[in-house]
Amino acid sequence: MSQHAHGDTPVISSTGLFTPSHIISNAELVASFNAYADRYNAANPQAEPLTYSSVEFVEKASGIKSRHVIDKRAIVDPDIMEPRYPERPDDQISLMAEIGVAACRDALERAGRNIQDVDAVLCAASNMQRAYPAMAVEIQHELGMQRGFGFDMNVACSSATFGIQTAADYIRSGNARSVLVVNPEITSGHLNWRDRDSHFIFGDVATAILVEAKDMAPAQHWEILGTRLKTQFSNNIRNNFGFLNRAHGQGPVDQSGPRNDKLFVQEGRKVFKEVVPMVGQMIIEHAESLGLSGTNLRRMWLHQANTGMNRLIAQKVLGHEASEDESPTVLDTYANTSSAGSIIAFHKHNEDLAAGDIGLICSFGAGYSAGSVFVRKVA
Repeated sequence: MSQHAHGDTPVISSTGLFTPSHIISNAELVASFNAYADRYNAANPQAEPLTYSSVEFVEKASGIKSRHVIDKRAIVDPDIMEPRYPERPDDQISLMAEIGVAACRDALERAGRNIQDVDAVLCAASNMQRAYPAMAVEIQHELGMQRGFGFDMNVACSSATFGIQTAADYIRSGNARSVLVVNPEITSGHLNWRDRDSHFIFGDVATAILVEAKDMAPAQHWEILGTRLKTQFSNNIRNNFGFLNRAHGQGPVDQSGPRNDKLFVQEGRKVFKEVVPMVGQMIIEHAESLGLSGTNLRRMWLHQANTGMNRLIAQKVLGHEASEDESPTVLDTYANTSSAGSIIAFHKHNEDLAAGDIGLICSFGAGYSAGSVFVRKVA
């Protein structure tokens, strides 16, 4: 690893994407949930009956039409309604690492980069498969990277942008020249598929971002103009699953209960009301600090959580309702993929931009947390 006293200019050399082959449509998901509701209501006549879900409700609430998952069979089975991924032996690569490696290899190939040139792997995601060893170290090993370092980091849905700033800072400081930020999101594992208000929200995916020193990047790359991070505590999005759960002495949690806080839970309306102005203002202030405004932005790749949130944030920043070209959506087919969402949007919708065009990658979520990355295309 070459050390540079003054560091280098960080750029995004490439991105990578792994998309699971299984797709669950809203119709399939709703049929499964409603069958479960029928069974629950019949078995619990004294309880308040569960309300049916519907395709119209899901699409109006979120803009989501389908989602990818690693294995759909158990999820849509009304008797199970949670994923089933067999536990792997310790000498086999973990599921999170496996999909992370696939995304990393895609990013490396697109940049024409050999893994031996990479100095660090940051695994940034909303939930980790285990406490240790770190998935990043496992990914590093599986990629054949014999030097450097890796570690896991979690800032929920903002993990990718926080990872990009961390990687950029390593390059600016001279502590690394090439860093893989990887976001394996197996959100099917922490979603309560029995909860009508959230059963449709998430999907599985993995993304990777190769952040490098400008002088070693491929001819076509994205110069990182500036990064900004923000956190502000809120209880409105939580997942209380962790290694200390067994110390509570309460045994397993019933997923049919009113609050299964060992999985994803949120106060959706509060989140919408509080996060939209926070993120909009953060972007505007960050742009101003770089001498930019909404009129300079060719495209925004926003966190793919909710079409309504993105519409309002884009409108605040741009000063008008954003077109699909200005703020592309992947939410309709991928659903909310936590930290990976804005990276999928960037990955799929950046090649048509011209040299000199400026764009924004932005994510936001639990914490609350938010991250913005302004980039300029170099070709």
